[in-house]
Amino acid sequence: MTLSTWLLYVAAVLVLTMTPGPSVLMCISTSVQHGPRRALVAALGIILALTGLMLLSMLGLGTVLATSEVLFSALKWLGAGYLAYLGITAWMSKTSSLVVPDASMPQVSARAIFVRGMLVGASNPKALLFFGALFPQFIDPSAPRASQFLILGLTFVFFELFWLSTYSLTAARARHWLQQPRRALAFNRLTGGVFLLAAGLLATTRRSGA
Repeated sequence: MTLSTWLLYVAAVLVLTMTPGPSVLMCISTSVQHGPRRALVAALGIILALTGLMLLSMLGLGTVLATSEVLFSALKWLGAGYLAYLGITAWMSKTSSLVVPDASMPQVSARAIFVRGMLVGASNPKALLFFGALFPQFIDPSAPRASQFLILGLTFVFFELFWLSTYSLTAARARHWLQQPRRALAFNRLTGGVFLLAAGLLATTRRSGA
């Protein structure tokens, strides 16, 4: 892989990872509700799931998904169902003002938030197809592939974690603003609506070439 090829890949990944989606929304929502440290835990769960998807794509599962309607549909509906669950939960929340938790209040465990992050990160089977389609475009078939996959994977993880952390830390500053009456309710409606929209978009996706 040449330097120019890698820089082109960096440009593509930069645009992709900075664009808000369910993973970004998950970190923003967690940061607002539970603080930036918990949001970073969610980000690590998302990163672990995406790393797994990249490895599966490298092993060829992305190609299998691209050709198997049954498997793709099963994963698609599981992912859409989970995103819809998150959306409905946020939308139905009756919290009208945000109470910033303190040390005396029970908090959601880091493990639970980490698992939620993993589920959001793994909820889109299109990611497998994306990695399967993106990586080969930057791989030099005449050079060792394992090292090239490693470079591409680490580059993606770096930028994904950078933007998730940036959104998490930025959202943390809005916590006190959301303590004003009814602002938390509006925030829950907004996040719930975006998760439901993401679920709907995922449910209507089709396999490449389908």
